[in-house]
Amino acid sequence: MMTQKRLFGTSRAAKLITATAALFCAAAMVLLARPATAAELAILSNGFSIRHEHRLVMGATTRLYLGADDSSFTDVPTADITGYEKDLSIPVASPDFQNASPAPVKSAKSTPLNVSGSVKYGSAKSGSVKSGPAIDQAVKDASAAYHLDPDLVNSVIHAESGFNSHAVSPKGARGLMQLMPGTASQLGVHDAFDPQSNVSAGSRYLRELLERYNFDLVKALAAYNAGPQRVEQYKGVPPFRETHDYVARIVHDYNTKKIAQEKEAKQKQALTKASTKASVPAKSAASAKAPVSAKAAAAAKPAASAIAAESPR
Repeated sequence: MMTQKRLFGTSRAAKLITATAALFCAAAMVLLARPATAAELAILSNGFSIRHEHRLVMGATTRLYLGADDSSFTDVPTADITGYEKDLSIPVASPDFQNASPAPVKSAKSTPLNVSGSVKYGSAKSGSVKSGPAIDQAVKDASAAYHLDPDLVNSVIHAESGFNSHAVSPKGARGLMQLMPGTASQLGVHDAFDPQSNVSAGSRYLRELLERYNFDLVKALAAYNAGPQRVEQYKGVPPFRETHDYVARIVHDYNTKKIAQEKEAKQKQALTKASTKASVPAKSAASAKAPVSAKAAAAAKPAASAIAAESPR
C-alpha cells in the first residue's frame, strides 16, 4: 500500500511538471512569435511622419503597412523618406474590428466611410465632385494662415465631404471639413456651411492636431476622424476599420498628388533641357556663318588701308 501511494505521488508530480513545462513552452512560443521590432515612424522630406507596423521597399516605392494585418497601407516614393525612427509608444492590443465601434467624439468628427470608399451621405462618389473657385480660395487662405500644404487640406476635404459645402453626416457634422456643432462653436464658426469659415476652422484644428502629435500625419488624421482621446487611448491609430480606411485614403490621395507634381516637374525639366540642347547647334551654325571669308577679308583690307592712309590728311 505504501509503495502504491509513493508511485501515485510520483506520477502526480510528473504530470504537474509536464503541464508546467508545456505552459512555459507555449508562453515562450507566443513571445517569440511577436515582432522583433516595434512600430516605426517614416520621416518624410516634407516634415511629416507616418507611423507604420512594417514596410516593404519596392524600388522607387516603399509600402508602409499601417496595421499588423496588412489590410491598410500606403505607398510612398522611396526618395521622399529621409529616415526611420522607433515609435516608443506602447501599443495596445486591438480588439476585433467587427465588435469595436468608436465612442461619440467631442471634437471635430469626420464623415464615416464605407468599405468601397464612397461617402455614406450624398449622391456623389469619391472623386466625382471637384472644388470650385470659392473653395479653392478658402483652401488657399486657410493653408497660408495655418502653414499647411493646400494639397493636404484638399485631401481632407475630399475624404470628409467630397467638396460638398452643404454636406451633413448622420451624426450632425457639417460642411466641407465636417465640423460638429460644438466644435464649430468653440472655433467661432457661426455658419458651418460657409466654405471660408468651415475650411479656416477645420484647417486650424488640423494644425493643432499636427502640433499635438509632433507632426505625425497619421496620428493627426486619426484624431481628426476618431478624436484625440481615442488616439491617446490606443497610443496611435484606433483599431477601427473606418479610421484606418480614412487615414489610408487621405495619405494615398495626398501622395498621389505629390507624385503627379514631381512627375510633371521632371517632364518640364526634361523639356527645358531638350530645348536647350536643340538651341545649341543653331547657335553653332549661326556662329559658323559669322566669320568673314578669306576673299571678303582680302577685299576689306585695302579699304582699311585707304582709310588709314587718308587719316593724316
